[in-house]
Amino acid sequence: MRRRTLAREHALKILYQIDLTRRPLEDSLGDYWGQEPNKDGEVMGYAQRLARGVRENLKDIDDKISKYATNWQLSRMAIIDRNILRMGLFELKYTTDIPPKVAINEAVELAKKYGDLESSKFVNGILDKIHKKEIVHEP
Repeated sequence: MRRRTLAREHALKILYQIDLTRRPLEDSLGDYWGQEPNKDGEVMGYAQRLARGVRENLKDIDDKISKYATNWQLSRMAIIDRNILRMGLFELKYTTDIPPKVAINEAVELAKKYGDLESSKFVNGILDKIHKKEIVHEP
C-alpha cells in the first residue's frame, strides 16, 4: 500500500476516534500512535497533517459539507462517512500538493473499504459537487 494511502487510513481512524470519544486531538494522537506497532515517519507525518488540518478547519469544512449534502444533516451521517468527507474536503480545499481527482478518488476508496454499500457513491457525489462548484478547476 502506498504511504499516503496508508496515512489517510490512519488519519481516518484518528478522526473517527475523536468524533466518537470527543477527546482532544493531541490526546487521541498519543493514544493512537502508542498502540500502532508500525510507525513510519512519513506515514505518521501525513496522517497527523490530515487530522490536524481537519480539526483546525472543522467549522468551515462542516459548513461546506452541510451546504452540499442535500437532505442530510451532518450529525445524522455515519461517523465514518462524515470523517471521510471531512478529510477529502480538507485535501481538496486546503492542500496544493494533491490533485483534486486524487483527493476524491482516495476518499471514495476509503468509503468502499470502511463504509457501507452506499458510502462510496455518497462521498463521491458530495465531494464532486463541491469540487465543481467551489474549488478552482484544474487546467
